[in-house]
Amino acid sequence: MPTVKEILTRISGDVWHIDSEATVVEALELLRERDVGAVLVVKHNKAIGVFSERDYARKGILDGKKAQETKVSELMTPSVIYVSPNQSIEECISILTEKGIRHLPVVEEKEIVGVISIRDVLKYVTDQHEAAAPATDPATDP
Repeated sequence: MPTVKEILTRISGDVWHIDSEATVVEALELLRERDVGAVLVVKHNKAIGVFSERDYARKGILDGKKAQETKVSELMTPSVIYVSPNQSIEECISILTEKGIRHLPVVEEKEIVGVISIRDVLKYVTDQHEAAAPATDPATDP
């Protein structure tokens, strides 16, 4: 059964984070610089939430909050759901779907070793499906 570890080998192992007191503008700049959709929010070196583009769109823009004045901690998703490298891809899909989230930090021995996104999971599943499909010859395929 495929596991999270297999996805981690395909993506950058970098775990991007931002301090809870940083402004939303700083977080958005980090998301753009690193070309990611979410970052962990930390306070005293402990992850306390996840901040995503979606958080900003739904809780910031729509509520009229100014990105230059609003702290990341005000808009972040405070409950962090983690997975381990040994969890199955199927379990991750269930978690992402049931919780309506798009990013899962991966923890091994109390240390965050990566963050996988729904895009990473879907790409992995699609690649596996394509690899398992029989090759066809367009010239002989009816």
